[in-house]
Amino acid sequence: MKKSQTPPVTGFSKLSKEAKIEWLVSHYAENPSDSFNMLKGYWHARPEVQRLHDEFIENTISNYYLPFGVAPNFNINGKMYTIPFAIEESSVVAAAAKSATFWLDRGGFKAEVLGMVKMGHVHFLWSGTSFETLNQIFEQNRERLFTATESITKNMRARGGGILNMHLVDKTQEEVDYYQLEVRFDTRDSMGANFINSCLETLAKEWKDIVAEQHEMPITVVMSILSNFTPECVVRAEVSCKIEDINEGSGIDNQEFADKFVRAIRIAKAEPYRAVTHNKGIMNGVDAVIIATGNDFRATEACAHAYAAKDGRYTSLSHAEIKDGNFRFWIDLPLSVGTVGGIISLHPMVKFAHELLGNPSAEELMQIAAVAGLAQNFSAVRSLITSGIQKGHMKMHLLNILNQLEATENEKKEIVAYFKDKVVSFSAAVEIFSKLRGIPVTQAQKAH
Repeated sequence: MKKSQTPPVTGFSKLSKEAKIEWLVSHYAENPSDSFNMLKGYWHARPEVQRLHDEFIENTISNYYLPFGVAPNFNINGKMYTIPFAIEESSVVAAAAKSATFWLDRGGFKAEVLGMVKMGHVHFLWSGTSFETLNQIFEQNRERLFTATESITKNMRARGGGILNMHLVDKTQEEVDYYQLEVRFDTRDSMGANFINSCLETLAKEWKDIVAEQHEMPITVVMSILSNFTPECVVRAEVSCKIEDINEGSGIDNQEFADKFVRAIRIAKAEPYRAVTHNKGIMNGVDAVIIATGNDFRATEACAHAYAAKDGRYTSLSHAEIKDGNFRFWIDLPLSVGTVGGIISLHPMVKFAHELLGNPSAEELMQIAAVAGLAQNFSAVRSLITSGIQKGHMKMHLLNILNQLEATENEKKEIVAYFKDKVVSFSAAVEIFSKLRGIPVTQAQKAH
């Protein structure tokens, strides 16, 4: 039954959690009692843990679970890892694990951090006529700006990070009277968003005072904010082996496999429609690690896709080549991650994920996440150029279909066995399920 239009609510944030749920289910749920019990059923059994989760965000009513899986056998720079993945999509963890095993006997994954620089900006307006005049004021007061942030940067500087440099940028060709104070940071093992923003807001105030003291035309600060685009905070991950050692085992010889693989990467470079799907597959692996380790997957996604388009057109994030009888596959990926701060020391599952990885530094976690993305991409492209993507994916998706049909455990076993040597599709799964149940296909579809 369709609910009537819900009236505005006042004081919602001040209601107890139970009262919030009562209000929600009474206005939106088809079966309020069932919905109330479902939401409460996802509360953590230990009140102190639930209280911790409740305080991560506002207006918490329950917990939203994602499967937490692991992929073992990752050899990264000679060190073995079991990588945690928090993701709901079928076949991602299996594909990553398969890729890890494939490369285990071929030298494993190599990874290195190419840079750790993060950026932020004070965006401001100035109506003066000479950029040179403004820049002269800036250069004469550069040390004063650094000094203004010393109390904020003290601890970060002690760890080897802090503000690296800053300079003035003329953006008046893009927007009337628009300038930037561009600042570069090294935040070490912290993702650093709060640190960067605090520095920028302090710099904005000091810069405003400096200009007011030394020029008749003041500046107007528009905003002070970090950038999630980090093209100078980049990690490279790669695999390579001799063509003769690929031994792919899918019925095509090694050279043909390598040629088809490299060609598939070239297509992803040339065709944006393919590149988006190609890069989405990479981010299946990266995001799952980012989420599992308590980092910001939205910032990671935004940065990765901006980086894919940095040269003026959207293209593949990964690369492949055949050179001197060797196959090489690699990725350069901008990643801004943290291993301290935020919810990393608070969320029990996040803490466990870091323990699982040996409590890595930010640089090490960058390498792990990039490797997960490369592994996922290798398995995806490998499937595409051999058996096709649906064969493996739909077999993993079969259990989701059977759960939607509310199949019993015995029915699941029988149907999974039936599809062992057959192509899985939703319609085929419904058909065999209907035969087992002795019901018309239309009845099974309606139940779904």
